[in-house]
Amino acid sequence: MQMRHTKLTTRRDLVQAGSLGLLGITLPKLLATAAAQGLRPGAARSCIVFFLDGGPAQQDMWDMKPTAPAEVRGAFSPISTRVPGLQVCEHIPLVAQQMHHLALVRSVTHDVMVHSAATYYMLTGRHPTNNGSLIIKEQPGNFPPYGSVVAQRRPLADLPEFVHLPDIMWDAGHDLPGQRAGFLGSNYDPLVAGDPSVPAYRIPGLELPSDVSRSRFSRRHDLLSLLDRTADGRLQLDDFAALDGHKEKAFALLATQRTRKAFDLVQEPRKTRERYGLGLPAGQTRKTGARNFGGLPHLGQSLLLTRRLIEAGVRLVTVSSGRRRDSAWDGHLRHYPILKKSLLPYFDRAFSALLQDLSERGLFDETLLVVMGEFGRTPKLGQITVGTADAGGRDHWSHCYTVMLGGAGIQGGALYGSSDAHAAYPASDPVSPEDIAATIYYALGLDPKSNIVDPLGRPHALTLGKPLTRLFSS
Repeated sequence: MQMRHTKLTTRRDLVQAGSLGLLGITLPKLLATAAAQGLRPGAARSCIVFFLDGGPAQQDMWDMKPTAPAEVRGAFSPISTRVPGLQVCEHIPLVAQQMHHLALVRSVTHDVMVHSAATYYMLTGRHPTNNGSLIIKEQPGNFPPYGSVVAQRRPLADLPEFVHLPDIMWDAGHDLPGQRAGFLGSNYDPLVAGDPSVPAYRIPGLELPSDVSRSRFSRRHDLLSLLDRTADGRLQLDDFAALDGHKEKAFALLATQRTRKAFDLVQEPRKTRERYGLGLPAGQTRKTGARNFGGLPHLGQSLLLTRRLIEAGVRLVTVSSGRRRDSAWDGHLRHYPILKKSLLPYFDRAFSALLQDLSERGLFDETLLVVMGEFGRTPKLGQITVGTADAGGRDHWSHCYTVMLGGAGIQGGALYGSSDAHAAYPASDPVSPEDIAATIYYALGLDPKSNIVDPLGRPHALTLGKPLTRLFSS
């Protein structure tokens, strides 16, 4: 295709303008034409999905069995919480004092014990099979995660709808599926925010390159607008095609103070940042993984940033408790020392601070909080299912584990379902990942029975489960 050039607007100018993306803008192209659907009265405005990657041990945290045999009950003891009769692990004393805000679903069950596929299952609510094979990596045809659906149905003008932090989770050579938008398309991928605990943290995709001034940025924006008005607008350039009709959102996010302010942790008092947790374990560096006793140094500031994003109006934030390759809670080996020294202290401090902040700032009732992993751990120490375990370790176990919910009208202190004497199988009210998905959408005011349409125009049920409506206050 040919097009006319003016003295001030050359093809090179246009390519540079298109490359603004172009200019380091790596944001999802977030504008969408779909309107929000049928919100129920009192629906949550936002959602936090706090993902305990690797699979936490239910019987060592939320569903302890102190009277079971030693090889089942493990090394930790229970402590009381503010909810009469409810006990949790001794190594999360701060969270124990916040359990009156939370409900425990102790009977979640499914049949997938592979990290990648089980992560997809829990982050989308769809069973991870395609033509008889397990879904173990991101593919364009995958079902979209909660954040992508919410981004499509409840768009924002000057904030990203869906943020993931710190990093996209990875295992066995590839990104774990269920983190990107699947068949909804990259317009609804999350903004991956990076690790806000690093020195001189900068917002990925929201900072202009050092050699691009605001005036230059504005001129390139004008050039892209000019392109829209030229000829029939069908330049065959990948950069322009990638921007599509969503480029204005990227420009808006770069220009808006609302977005930049939400990501600016420097505005938080030092005391608040310390309450969530700062720093590294003595003698460790950020290169030391959680399962090598490197702790979770990013977690405190990640959850603080999450609170700021929710407060600003972001629809859904997913937080992985580990870093990109951590699979932090995967307790095959050295299970109890790692929990005690490297995981639970960070979790207790950061998560309790988040709960306190959400409550004190009046955000709790309008925010759905979901805490879950892809599965739990084996009932018996040293029991082998799919991998390995030393004498004090626990292998993968999906037949029964716990998901924690809070906010959005959910009854604090409630228990839904129960496990058997060894936390091995549900004893009552089994709950599927499909039911968890339906509950999430129900709490957010999206009809779990509605359809979502793929690029070929085929409708798919948004969920295949039933919401746990008994958890919600009447």
